[in-house]
Amino acid sequence: MSLGLLRFLGAGLALSLMIGELIRSWGAGRPIMFVLDDFFMGGLLLVGAILMARPSRLRWGIFVAGWGTCAGMLYGSFFGKVFAPTSANSGNFDLGVLTGLIGVAFAVSLVGLWAAIVWKPAE
Repeated sequence: MSLGLLRFLGAGLALSLMIGELIRSWGAGRPIMFVLDDFFMGGLLLVGAILMARPSRLRWGIFVAGWGTCAGMLYGSFFGKVFAPTSANSGNFDLGVLTGLIGVAFAVSLVGLWAAIVWKPAE
């Protein structure tokens, strides 16, 4: 996978997480901490994708951390909805649709994390 495609994928995932969380939570009375976590992981990935326009070892580390944060946080969100749907707050989305969207985001985050780890930055 090329760096450009990986950056594009990362920025797209980051923006979809943040915008999707706003749509999900707007007026639904969800606690703010469950809204801000998507902005934290999406923001880290987005910053990493932007910084990788001029790759360096530090910027590569931030980018990989963004992918890893997304994969780790989406893991709990996805499997929590799969195995304990009664305790899930789907906000403005149907629970099945939300679970499917989070599942796709989780799969993308795993592919992105793998690709970011195996990508070799220029020294």
